[in-house]
Amino acid sequence: MSLNPVFTGVCTALVTPFTNGKVDLKALDVLIERQIEAGVPALLICGTTGEPSTLSDEEWTLVLRHCIKRINQRVKVIAGTGSNHLPHTLEKAKIAYDLGADAQLCVTPYYNKTTQEGLVVFFQRIASESKLPVLLYNVPSRTGMTMQPATVEKLSHHPNICGIKEAGGSLNVIAEMLRACPLPLYCGSDELNCSALRLGAMGLISVLSNLIPAETVKLFRDVAAGNIAAAEARQKHLKELTDALFIETSPVPVKEALALCGLCSSEVRLPLVRMKEENRRILWAAMNEKGLLPN
Repeated sequence: MSLNPVFTGVCTALVTPFTNGKVDLKALDVLIERQIEAGVPALLICGTTGEPSTLSDEEWTLVLRHCIKRINQRVKVIAGTGSNHLPHTLEKAKIAYDLGADAQLCVTPYYNKTTQEGLVVFFQRIASESKLPVLLYNVPSRTGMTMQPATVEKLSHHPNICGIKEAGGSLNVIAEMLRACPLPLYCGSDELNCSALRLGAMGLISVLSNLIPAETVKLFRDVAAGNIAAAEARQKHLKELTDALFIETSPVPVKEALALCGLCSSEVRLPLVRMKEENRRILWAAMNEKGLLPN
């Protein structure tokens, strides 16, 4: 286990903006600068929210290279390298390391439907055969595979495994993982942000912060400073907006929200499609109520 966490606080799982089927690097720059100005200490590039499963290897490398160059060491960069194919993950890990990323996020292997022992061997191989520190990523709703707390505890002893993003949506699981092992844990379920931090999460890997980075940072800082009532009030205040951002499969709603703010296109890649109009109205109303829509 790495003794030093890659980051503490909020890491935005950044969207990958598209225009007419191509990566929009100008919009990407706007999004990056907005995050850094808001005080976010880390950015996740090509994580789930960045639609890596529909990026070609060339596009993945282009996006990561561009982001690392633009960020220029101002905040930490975590690269989404994970897949269900070990050699491909290791290849991406090497590219990310050579480009200057600070860590890699590796999701549980989907579709293969392995055992808990298979997860241990899989992640140990990644951690042993790549130089880039590994953040484990548990997101059962995406993969059909749940990483158990006991599995995380076994993996926590590897010196190149530096934390876990827990996105199962269960506060009980977060509590059990925090109890079971010393790995830094990052909450990957925005509806649980405040509660997870109060339990001892090191930070957040957030979709919500794409839209409201400063507010998300403030929530973290309130908890860190012991201003629990203020943090809980902020979480409650943001509930309607948070729910709207997950009313359809992410990143569809958050891209729509960013488009409504004029920050990038709402374009996603198939099999994802644009929001249903009735859901778009719900999102619009939530954003309007929070004063997020431009005049």
